[in-house]
Formats: sequence, structure tokens, C-alpha cells
Amino acid sequence: MLIHPWDAAQDDEEWRSWLRTRDFGQIAVNGVAGAAPVVVPTHFFYDGDAEVLLHLARPNPIWAALEANPVAVVSVHDDYAYIPTSWRSDSPETGVPTSYYAAVQLVCRAEIVDDKEGKAEILRRQLAHHQPAGDHGEVAADAGPYRKMLSSIRGLRLRVEEVRAKFKYDAHRPAELRERVSRGLAERDLPGDAAALAHQRRRSATATS
Repeated sequence: MLIHPWDAAQDDEEWRSWLRTRDFGQIAVNGVAGAAPVVVPTHFFYDGDAEVLLHLARPNPIWAALEANPVAVVSVHDDYAYIPTSWRSDSPETGVPTSYYAAVQLVCRAEIVDDKEGKAEILRRQLAHHQPAGDHGEVAADAGPYRKMLSSIRGLRLRVEEVRAKFKYDAHRPAELRERVSRGLAERDLPGDAAALAHQRRRSATATS
């Protein structure tokens, strides 16, 4: 992912606070023997620091890819909007359209978890995150509703080794252009426009200050 200096996260708190409210993304792993990459959409639990936890079905093709190369990327993007030509210029001949979006990629080293207790622990932590009300029943290796299904899944512990964070909202462009884009987003009001507008205004204010 190309990250220009003006699109980079202002600090770790910016990307951490954004990712804290997102728990669905894609896990990308190199394909085996030159095959296409394996990309798996999935929910996950990120501890906010150094570890991502999840589980997937045993037949998933990701396992062979990880056994060949344990490097994986957890990729999350959101708050995106298409910015048309006319919003970025007074003339169609000089305007260049773009995309606004926020994205975080966690480069990780994977550990496959196959023991029953290890898988139960991953399930406990995921369910505690996704169902904090506790309405998920007992999660244990030898008791509760999940014990018979543990053999059908494998767990993943992903140790975060690098973070790539990008907030692409024209923070480097002139104030007049940013204001024109702000008006366009507010008036169009498509899904994603409000979140993109909030990022654009927040980062514009920081750039101005």
C-alpha cells in the first residue's frame, strides 16, 4: 500500500482508535508454489497491541498457504468515498478524481493452533468480544455446546510485526479545494460520505493548525 507522508497516520492513537471499532477484514497469505494469494474475509479479534485471534474451518485453503509461509496480512478498510472530478477543480480539464478511504494493514507472523484447549481459548476471547453480553454459552475444550465442533476448526494466532496505516483525505491540498469537497460530501450523502467527511474535516483541521 502506497502511503504518502500526508496520508500517513498522525500517530499510533489515530489508527488504533479507528481499528478498535472494526473487527471484520481480509486475511491475505501468499499462494503455494506461485499460486494466486489466498484472501479470506473474516471476523477477528485484535487485542489492540500485538495479537490478532481468529478461527477458520479446517478445509480452508489458507492452512496450506500458511504452512508454506507463515506471513499474513490482516487488511481492513472503511470510510471510503469516490471524489468526482468537479469537486477537485473548477474545470473538468484540470480536475482529477480520487478515492477517500481509511485503511490499516497488520503484517503478522502466524501460529496455527490445533490443540483443543488452545482453540477453546481463542473462541472464548472472540465470543467475549463479539458477544460481550455473555449470551454464547460455555466455551471449553471438554464441556459446553462447542466442544464437539472444535475438531472442525483450526485457530490462528497472528503476531503483529508491522502496521501500515493510511487516511487518504486530501490533507495536503489547498483549503479551498478541501472545503469544496466537504460541501460535495455533505450534499451527496451516500453511504460512507458522512464518515469520509468527518475524517476529511478532522485531518484538515490538524493540517491547518
